[in-house]
Amino acid sequence: MTDGVRKQAVLEQFATFLNPQKVRVMRAAGLDIIEGERSGPWVWDIDGTRYLDCFTSAGSFNVGRRHPRVVAAAHAAVDHLDNGNFLLCSEQKAMLAAKLAEVTPGDLSCTMFGSGGGEAIDFAVKLARGSTGRPTVVSTVNGYHGHTGFALSAAGRASFRQPFEPLMPDFVQVPFGDLDALVAVLDERTAAVLLEPIQGEGGIVVPPDGYLAGVRAACDRVGALLILDEIQTGLGRTGRWWACEHDAVVPDIMTTAKSLGGSLVPISATVFTEELREFLIPNPFIHLSTFGGSDLACAVALEVLAVIQETGLVEHAAAMGERLFAGLRAIAAAHPEVITEVRGRGLMAGIQYVEDSLGPRMSYHLAQHGVLAIYSGNQPAVMRLMPTLVIEEDEVALLLSALDAAIDDLLAGAGPEEAAPSRPKRRPVRSTGSGAGATMPAGSPS
Repeated sequence: MTDGVRKQAVLEQFATFLNPQKVRVMRAAGLDIIEGERSGPWVWDIDGTRYLDCFTSAGSFNVGRRHPRVVAAAHAAVDHLDNGNFLLCSEQKAMLAAKLAEVTPGDLSCTMFGSGGGEAIDFAVKLARGSTGRPTVVSTVNGYHGHTGFALSAAGRASFRQPFEPLMPDFVQVPFGDLDALVAVLDERTAAVLLEPIQGEGGIVVPPDGYLAGVRAACDRVGALLILDEIQTGLGRTGRWWACEHDAVVPDIMTTAKSLGGSLVPISATVFTEELREFLIPNPFIHLSTFGGSDLACAVALEVLAVIQETGLVEHAAAMGERLFAGLRAIAAAHPEVITEVRGRGLMAGIQYVEDSLGPRMSYHLAQHGVLAIYSGNQPAVMRLMPTLVIEEDEVALLLSALDAAIDDLLAGAGPEEAAPSRPKRRPVRSTGSGAGATMPAGSPS
C-alpha cells in the first residue's frame, strides 16, 4: 500500500467511525494531515510531507514532539511502573507535587492531579466554592477553560454552552480586560474570578497593563479567590515560567496541563495555597480521579520540568519570541490590507486579519508552504502561532518566509479550489537533543 493510498484509507475510516464532518472540513482547508513521524518542532504527514507545527495541539508540545529525554523517561517508567492505584499514596505524585511547588510562583504549594485541563478547572472551582462557602464564579467573555461541567459553565463562547443548558448556576461573565466591569459584579457572594492571563482561544488577547494586578486587588477586597488558567500560557510559553509573572501577580489557585505531559501522556495539575488545603483535611476523598496524576504520567512530567530548567527553555522561548514578533510586525506593516495587528508574548502569537474568512483561508495557504497553523475558534479572524519552544532561528525564519509567501498566494487569488503547489517531501531525521476559503467548525481544538 502506497503512502497516499494508506492516507486515504485512514481518512475514510476516521470519517466512518469517528467524525465525517471533521474530515470534510480538514480536506477543504488543506489540513487533512494524518500525523506520522514527529520530532522537535516538526511533524510529518504519513504521505511524507513535512510541516512546522505552529499549532502544537493548542500549546501542548512546549518541549518539542518526542523530546529524546522525555521519551527515555517514559520508557524507563514503563519498565517498572504502571498507572498506580489512585487510592494509595504515590512516590511519583509526591515528587511531582514537590517540584510544582518549587517552580510555581508565590506560596502555591499544594496540588491535586487530573488527566486533562477541564478536570483541573473543575477541581479549581470546587475548591473555591468549598473553601469560601460562596457560590458565584466570574469568568470572561471569549475565555476558554474546557468542556467539562464547571469548566463549560465558565466558557466564554455561547455556542459551546447553549446545547447543554441549563448548566451550573451562579456563573457570571464580564469582558476580558475591563477591570471596571469586573469590579462591578464582585460582592460577598463571589467565590472566585477565573481567567487566562492571556486569552488563547479568544484570539491571543493580552490584557491592558495593570489589569491582572487590579483583578488581584479587587478579589482581595471582597474576599474572593483568584484562579488563573495557565494551561496554554504556562511552562515557558510566554517567555516566563508562568504568564502571571509578567505582572508579578500570584493567584490563589493555578491550573496547568497540556505541555506538562511532554507530548506523551495526559496529565493536569491544580496548584493552590496551603491555606486552601484546609478544606480538604476533613474531606480527603471529596475529589477523585482514577488516572489523574498516574505514576507513569508523573514520571514523564518530572522529566519535562527538568528539561525546561536544565536546557534554559524559558529563556530560549523569550529570545525566539523576540525574533518571531520582529518578523511578524514587519510583515504586518507591509500588508495592512491583510493584517491589522500582531499581539502576544514569547512564542504565543496572534495575527489579527482584517476579516473572519482570512483565518481559514490563511490556514490553507500556510499549509501549502509547510506550516501547520490554525485560527482561533472564538475569533476566526485571528491566526494562533504557538510553535514548540525548541524552535530555532532557522525555523523562525522559515515560518516568517512561509507567512509572506502565503499572503502573496492569498492576494493572487489562489485558493483550495486550485491545485496546490508542490511541496517538498522529506523524511524525518531523528533528533538527538532538544534543539535549544474553507470554513472550519465553531471552535478549533484546544
